[in-house]
Amino acid sequence: MGAVAGGRRHRARLAAVMRGSEQGMETNDQQQELLGALEALGGSAGNGKLRELLGWDEPTYDAVKATLLSAGLLQAGRGRGGSVSLPGSTPFQAAPNNTRATPAPAPSPGPQPSGKQNLSAFIWGVADLLRGDYKQSDYGKVILPFTVLRRLDCVLEPSKAAVLAEKQLREGQGLDPEPFLLRAAGLNFCNVSPLSLKALMGDQENIAENLRAYVQGFTPEVRDIFEKFEFHLQLDRLEKSGLLYLVAERFAQIDLHPTTVSNAEMGLVFEELIRKFAELSNETAGEHFTPREVIRLMVNLIFIEDGEALTKPGVVRTLYDPTGGTGGMLSVGEEHLLELNPLARLVMYGQELNPESYAICKADMLIKGQDIRNIIFGNTLSDDGLQGLFFDYMLSNPPFGVDWKKIEKFIRREAEQLGFAGRFGPGLPRVSDGSLLFLLHLISKMRPAKDGGSRFGIVLNGSPLFTGGAGSGESEIRRYVLENDLVEAIIGLPTDMFYNTGISTYIWILSNRKPEERKGKVQLIDASSYWQKMRKSLGSKRKELSTEHIEEITQLFGNFEEAEKDGKPISRIFRNEDFGYRTITVERPLRDEAGNVVLGQRGKAKGQPQADSSQRDTENVPLSEDVQTYFEREVLPHVPDAWIDHDKTKVGYEIPFNRHFYVFTPPRPLEVIDAELKQVTDRILEMIGGLSA
Repeated sequence: MGAVAGGRRHRARLAAVMRGSEQGMETNDQQQELLGALEALGGSAGNGKLRELLGWDEPTYDAVKATLLSAGLLQAGRGRGGSVSLPGSTPFQAAPNNTRATPAPAPSPGPQPSGKQNLSAFIWGVADLLRGDYKQSDYGKVILPFTVLRRLDCVLEPSKAAVLAEKQLREGQGLDPEPFLLRAAGLNFCNVSPLSLKALMGDQENIAENLRAYVQGFTPEVRDIFEKFEFHLQLDRLEKSGLLYLVAERFAQIDLHPTTVSNAEMGLVFEELIRKFAELSNETAGEHFTPREVIRLMVNLIFIEDGEALTKPGVVRTLYDPTGGTGGMLSVGEEHLLELNPLARLVMYGQELNPESYAICKADMLIKGQDIRNIIFGNTLSDDGLQGLFFDYMLSNPPFGVDWKKIEKFIRREAEQLGFAGRFGPGLPRVSDGSLLFLLHLISKMRPAKDGGSRFGIVLNGSPLFTGGAGSGESEIRRYVLENDLVEAIIGLPTDMFYNTGISTYIWILSNRKPEERKGKVQLIDASSYWQKMRKSLGSKRKELSTEHIEEITQLFGNFEEAEKDGKPISRIFRNEDFGYRTITVERPLRDEAGNVVLGQRGKAKGQPQADSSQRDTENVPLSEDVQTYFEREVLPHVPDAWIDHDKTKVGYEIPFNRHFYVFTPPRPLEVIDAELKQVTDRILEMIGGLSA
């Protein structure tokens, strides 16, 4: 009764607070977010924990809290660092310094939390129970698998009775029940245990044994998800700490059925939780997922020219992500295609190295009805789990600047033994950054042009555009994609777009089925000015793309023409060869102490001037220009005795993105600057004179 009454009190409190806000003041989004998060935590919390949960900086939190306190919508409490509570609730009491707080039974959750932030806050509230027994960096090891378990539990609840009845019937007939059970569940998975997460709450003494039995009741594909989470280890640990029942009870109280929390909302909740865990453990959240608005832009760009997929009923397309993360790119790709063509079908494939991310992705695909045998665990570069398969579309956001030293021997072996018959024939980048290896991997997965071809989008930092001179691995990879006419466009994004880095990033769009007007050409789009400031920062992410920004950038790509904005170019079109150059080696003669040219004494060099290595230089000559003409114009007027060593000439490619969008702004005239300085000086003197008077 106590928990139920507590739930009623929380609901009544929040309703009263919101009524009061309607009558006395208008709450903005941040104020409502704070109130909702506080309600999800039971009505009271310490300032530090609540601010951490919301992900706000201290000034933002203090300003919103002060507004709510002055309006009577919050009451202040005590404790280390202070606390707040909803009016009428029991104030938060911190445990003494020398005593570990004993977790209280989880309160009734009251109304179903709504919205990504409040739902995440409710789930994150489990951290209160774990504090003291778990390090902060280990919270995710409990919260993520329990969230997945409750999601699956809610999905199966409507068909539970039918599945159990079917099991009894088919086993009585001596038949293998599995295909009948999947049909009864209407899904690719089921659970044959008579238990559910809510049913487990009726037997507190045997919670550990019953929970293990319940997990074992899932089909093998689901059990694999919990094995990747190492869920059994957490059950043992929670049981020894006396926390297992309390944690399970908290999750049993929330409804995560897709009719209540959509797949899109659930994906955002997982990403929010992972971001929090990554921050606590100093991991890189960006290795797990990509901002949704960036994915939507990428999906727009790869689908825009496929009229059949967008309109033809019953069309089937494949989508692959070699760095699957939690499945965000695959999910947004499916949502976008179905919005445009509800009768289309997208078959999704992916591979992921991180066990927790893989488990979440697999669970998401399972609920969507996808064949989860297409979601592979392992390192895409050293162990391609989908070898021999080709795809219509591909998306990827490989980690930036991560070295591949651990798998170097596998990569080099494939490059040496298979060459162009394998994935890495064009070349290998330096070991310190493996992002271009993912680009080569995606190229190897492109469906042959005669079979319909492929298009893919990959997010890279600035390094692959220009790092490495002629003959280097990076330059050879750029040479391969440009000389084979694979690059359709490169879009420069604003800085501060990703959770783990503020650097400039670029979306590369590659295709082996270019429309006629794009053949032999590359479009560069500078979208760095398309952004809006986020209401609150998330890690390094301070900017986001609005729906209008995405539409404008997509239109720039679709129009395939040069364009300007505010007098500055934002879309430019080049020939593939415009990015190529020859690096020529310029030699000058070696001279003796008397200043005479030293001649060779033997072989082919006999009678020829010897090169002075200390004066050796190189020049980059555009592919579109004759080397000798360039040499005579740019070099000989300055060093008449120089010559070109043609044996050392190399072909290179680079894409100096920023240079092509640079617009020189002349400095203001000196007279204007002097006049402004004089005005400022006069104003200062006038102010000083006023003080003296």
